[in-house]
Amino acid sequence: RRAMPQNGSKHGKQYDRGAEDLGNIVALEHVNLQVEDQGLTTLFYISGLGLTRDPYLMTSIDNMWVNVGHSQFHLITGKPQHLRGRTGLVIPDREALLQRLDKMRKPLEGTRFAFKEHDDHVETTCPWGNKLLIHEPGRFGRMQLGMPYVEFDVPAGSAKAIADFYRKVFETPASVDEKGDMPAARVSVGPSQELVFRETRSKLAAYDGHHIQVYVANFSRPHKRLLERDLITEESNKYQYRFEQITDLESGKPLFQIEHEVRSMTNPLYARPLVNRNPAQTNRNYVPGRDAWVAEPMEPEMDDPRMAMRQRRFEAVTRRRQAAAARSRATCRSRAGSITCPARRTTTTPGSTPRAASD
Repeated sequence: RRAMPQNGSKHGKQYDRGAEDLGNIVALEHVNLQVEDQGLTTLFYISGLGLTRDPYLMTSIDNMWVNVGHSQFHLITGKPQHLRGRTGLVIPDREALLQRLDKMRKPLEGTRFAFKEHDDHVETTCPWGNKLLIHEPGRFGRMQLGMPYVEFDVPAGSAKAIADFYRKVFETPASVDEKGDMPAARVSVGPSQELVFRETRSKLAAYDGHHIQVYVANFSRPHKRLLERDLITEESNKYQYRFEQITDLESGKPLFQIEHEVRSMTNPLYARPLVNRNPAQTNRNYVPGRDAWVAEPMEPEMDDPRMAMRQRRFEAVTRRRQAAAARSRATCRSRAGSITCPARRTTTTPGSTPRAASD
């Protein structure tokens, strides 16, 4: 009879299974903004932040896709747009990041570029005024390079209704965080990824058309609910639709405007492998094989309750094999005449030296 584990459960150690739940939104893939100059964009996003221009798609001068882990910025040449909030990034090696940003002071002089070091993040501003908060790995699960959140400033009193909107229309976990000076709706949009809608009493700037893109598992149910409320703004193709207004589901009142590009998981671009370079690699310190960024181990090995069982099984098999070999050798010694011993693959004759058996 198997002994009961010490914690009292017949199945062994217990875990918080809810901690690994995902909602219907499975990935925050990109933030799309217009920028005025692709050269300045390269200086800030690639040379300064240490990110990677997508080498395969959008390679002209009218649009730049910038990879950050499994997410991207889509940066289109045009009149600059301003996200009404902040984009959070995880980028390893804070000291190297600060050095890269410091080198951009002169090339980006005369723009709105700036950066400031805080205790738990580095705040930086792109040449056109968009704010990014850069965190080191460790705060957002296993993410070591990526986009853990986009945080929007929203009108006071709207957080609860925004959380309700995502929970009921998109079937994704959403809650209201009361910590801090003002409440914030937190919406799960993938592993270690959130949309955050933080209330503010300040006047919001007018919406200028920038957008975010998410992937959803059940594609049709959110579409049906948005369509019933006349919120669909574009039927893009079989894999995608768009909407802009987040509304109060009871009154229909608009709460916040931000275009969502909603894609299905059957979209050919879903989970496309993205190239991420190692920004520490240069032509002066070049190390073969280190061009690509590689994540470092962050967590101990996962529990494996069957490891001991497999070890016991291996030891039992080993003992049986050793016992069988010993019996075979004993049989060889006890018999007279020339005989082949399979365990050793030798031929013995009483009084002679053992020799290899013929094949």
